[in-house]
Amino acid sequence: MNQATQRNSTDAEKSSEIDNRAADLDVPSWKFWKKRRYVVACLAFFGFFNVYALRVNLSIAIVAMTEEKIILTENGTTTYKEFDWDSEMQGWLLSSFFYGYIVTQLPGGWLAARIGGNKVFGVGIAATAFLTLITPFLAHTNVYLFLAVRVIEGIFEGVTYPCIHAVWARWAPPLERSRLATIAFSGSYVGTVVSMPVCGLLATYVGWESIFYVFGVIGLVWWVFWMLIVKESPSTDPHISKAELRYIKESLGDFADGNKNIKHPWKSILTSAPVWAIVASHFSENWGFYTLLTQLPKFMKDTLGFELTKTGFISAVPYLAMAIMIQFCGHFADWCQIKGYLTTTQVRKIFNCGAFVAQTVFMLGAAFLLSPVGSMVCLTLAVGLGAFAWCGFSVNHLDIAPQHASVLMGLSNTFATLPGILSPTISGYIVKTPTDEEWKIVFYIASSVYFIGCVIYGIFCSGELQPWAMESQPLNKTNKNENNIQGHDNATYESDNL
Repeated sequence: MNQATQRNSTDAEKSSEIDNRAADLDVPSWKFWKKRRYVVACLAFFGFFNVYALRVNLSIAIVAMTEEKIILTENGTTTYKEFDWDSEMQGWLLSSFFYGYIVTQLPGGWLAARIGGNKVFGVGIAATAFLTLITPFLAHTNVYLFLAVRVIEGIFEGVTYPCIHAVWARWAPPLERSRLATIAFSGSYVGTVVSMPVCGLLATYVGWESIFYVFGVIGLVWWVFWMLIVKESPSTDPHISKAELRYIKESLGDFADGNKNIKHPWKSILTSAPVWAIVASHFSENWGFYTLLTQLPKFMKDTLGFELTKTGFISAVPYLAMAIMIQFCGHFADWCQIKGYLTTTQVRKIFNCGAFVAQTVFMLGAAFLLSPVGSMVCLTLAVGLGAFAWCGFSVNHLDIAPQHASVLMGLSNTFATLPGILSPTISGYIVKTPTDEEWKIVFYIASSVYFIGCVIYGIFCSGELQPWAMESQPLNKTNKNENNIQGHDNATYESDNL
């Protein structure tokens, strides 16, 4: 009798969720502005656009700040450098951002879970934008003030990635997490694609100072829209439809409104092999990414012979490939699960490890070729195929422990920030002359890190909810069992008119 009652209750829950999903999907998918969770995703996209525009601007600006300039005098011509920093000092300046960035990963995730990811995310980007506006003044004043402001910018930006998982914990139905996450994360690559050539043009035709002024203002304008539109949870959004609110709340349970008293099982987290697999993968992907992010403009100018105006445009090509590929990969990963071709664990492992193997090969190719066309093709493929890895480790936190995803992202991104510190500094010590052989060493190191990350993730990765995360799991039990068998069903792939 009890089993019959429980079965009837389960059937009622399923029927209610299907009805709410159907009502929500009556809105055509292309009218994303009528679904508040997709409005949040789009604004998060522009948020990450700013995160990376504010982060990479120095990679282009420092080339203009330290290049030799020719001036005409009565006695002929002479050359000078506005900032006569050697390669080691440039390495410290490029990596200084990450000394601050690494500090606020875990605190950012913890804080977002308690006061709302939307608030911390917005303030983090706004503060970075303001500090960017005063960067030229500090650079002219003293190199160590310049160094300090970059560290402080990193402190504020360090909260952004952990915070966005706190936002998705309240806004993203489990069946749409991959799509919403890839929409948001792709903003970082579009930001890189746009900012690099724009920075090159600004530096050439207006002056390197304009790079910091333009992107600082854009960041502050975005913050105004973010704070006005994005609310802490669906329940506090006055513009959300009743159908969408019911759908999100029934999908997420009580956690749709946030659990500000959640306790994180730190011992279990820190002794979990799948957690450390994510950490290793995140570290490896970021090593290659930050190596190119900070060194590619310099490599193209020193070794491939590109002028500054072309450097910004061509440096952006690999990230354009990533921005395009990441959308396709997110949809493809969900499709493999929906069709039952692959389990969640298999999707994560195959996509992530396949990407790392390809990146290892193409990084080595770039090192051996060292020609303008050959090297850029290899580097574009290496970065572009990295999109498959983002369908692995970057959403894996939500697979194994949804309620703790913000602190798990904080943990993995803490270690993944180390490449931002180590890679530019090590590259600065290696590439001094510069010669082709010195640049080869930089690419060999990146290839090795990719391969090691591939092995660790392939062995220890899991896409299953972990035992230590089950006690406070807010998702519907009916969905959990279905996901374990068939993978995640994604309502966004169903007809808009059920």
